[in-house]
Amino acid sequence: MPDDRLVDLRSDTITRPTADMRRVIAEAEVGDDVYHDDPSVLALERRVADLLGKDDAMYVPSGTMSNQVAIRVHTEPGDVVLAAVDAHIHIHEMGAPYALSGVTMRFLDGRRGTFGPKAVAEAVPQPSPAVPASLYQPITLLCVENTHNAAGGAVWPPDQLSAVAAEGRRLRISTHMDGARLWNAAVASGTNEAALAAGYDTVSVCFSKGLGAPMGSALVGRQHLIDRGRRFKQMFGGGFRQAGLMAAAARYAVDHHRARLADDHANAARLAAGIAETPGLLIDTSAVETNMVYFDVLSMPAAEFVDRCSAHGVMVLPHSMSGVRAVTNLEVDARDIDRALVVMDKVASS
Repeated sequence: MPDDRLVDLRSDTITRPTADMRRVIAEAEVGDDVYHDDPSVLALERRVADLLGKDDAMYVPSGTMSNQVAIRVHTEPGDVVLAAVDAHIHIHEMGAPYALSGVTMRFLDGRRGTFGPKAVAEAVPQPSPAVPASLYQPITLLCVENTHNAAGGAVWPPDQLSAVAAEGRRLRISTHMDGARLWNAAVASGTNEAALAAGYDTVSVCFSKGLGAPMGSALVGRQHLIDRGRRFKQMFGGGFRQAGLMAAAARYAVDHHRARLADDHANAARLAAGIAETPGLLIDTSAVETNMVYFDVLSMPAAEFVDRCSAHGVMVLPHSMSGVRAVTNLEVDARDIDRALVVMDKVASS
């Protein structure tokens, strides 16, 4: 392999459409998604709803929009949303829960983005004659994220995921799963997507990360929630006309690229094992469960390490003063991982 080949590990969103995906895009039958008559969009929505065991799905331009439509569907201004403190909806969606839905967020104690039913129960105040319910903000939505981005692609144990959903039902709180990388969680846990999504009122899934489609996500859930969500999709600017071009690519990715996520996971494990043997780098290999590899640089600031790796054709991202993130993806194979390790060793030791 030529030494000048670029190895891009910044994210799994950097992938380009495959030749087969480009052919599907070129041949896609289209309509007008705003009028809900694009056949390729409708086919994608039906396919994803069936995969997740839900009534219906709604194709939207981005995962942020999917999550934010879900929050708006489940809440009213002034309500409280429960989530992990480093949830994507809180730290990476530009304050949208506050700006678009007028909600407050309350954070749950847990480990690596996960928490148990006890944490949910303890976050919900119990009214009494001395302190009536009217003195508490209504808690109307509980959000989980699987896999959990900020925790390095951590996978929720399926039993814990189900227990948290059941606690939400017991407390009469709606539940939403940010499943941008639910596909990865399904592969890593050996549990199908429908089983992981069971018990959650709505689920967001992304097509442009590990699956490699150019764009788009879907909000999946009960019929009345998706029907209500279509209003907010339009309100938030998500009505795009001949969306079938991109929906066809997403459907191709769903049908052909889910199983190959195991390759990304194997490459991430290979990268983590190599980093563990590299002087000047520090990693907990047990935390690498899917396609994300988080590690620390001991010899220089993370930003400097990233810049120097980039100069040698290996692209990663800083996530803290000392922390670096690498994400395996459709564009990267085992040889690329080995090249990245050579570069990282060279930079860390220089």
